[in-house]
Amino acid sequence: QKNTEKMVLYIIGLGLGDEKDVTVRGYELIKSADLVFLEAYTSILCIDKTKLEEYYGKSITVADRNFVECEADQIYLPAKTKKVALLIVGDPVCATTHTDIIIRAKEEGVPVEIVHNASIMGAAGSCGLQLYNFGQTISIPFFEENWRPTSFYPKIKYNRGGGMHTLCLLDIKVKEPDFEAMARGRTVFLPPRYMSVNTAAEQLIEVCVV
Repeated sequence: QKNTEKMVLYIIGLGLGDEKDVTVRGYELIKSADLVFLEAYTSILCIDKTKLEEYYGKSITVADRNFVECEADQIYLPAKTKKVALLIVGDPVCATTHTDIIIRAKEEGVPVEIVHNASIMGAAGSCGLQLYNFGQTISIPFFEENWRPTSFYPKIKYNRGGGMHTLCLLDIKVKEPDFEAMARGRTVFLPPRYMSVNTAAEQLIEVCVV
């Protein structure tokens, strides 16, 4: 009977809260999956992976930045013969990273089904600003010594010129490699960093001055 079942890559949004924010359909699909991955590169859920595993009754493989960028085929290729669930914080179609996985899976002939959920794109309205009045969403990356991009600023300026709000997504750095340690033959990861509003404001001011 199992061999006649439809094998699918399910990309399931988890929402913005905890393990219980998943939809009923998402929960049922996770429970029925043979393999479950949690994407932990573009966003972070504010609970430990073990809580998800306890609630869903499944072992979960964390897909960090290296996994998502270099080994994503390990997520979608098994879906040719197994039911695979890829869990996404927020909604699955709000980041180009997930869209890329969807496209690559379909190119391999893997059926993909998306289960939507709440995302920051909609939740931004809880601050009192009308969603109809938002312009382009932008990402603000951490400035580095030799890398200080400014491509996001013209979009903020464009939005402001049109009387529109701008949703700014702030950078996170999780499991970033320590290249100095790697040069000495050791695999070491830097401590996690989460951009604060103050840091984002300081970088915006620097771009404005330039």
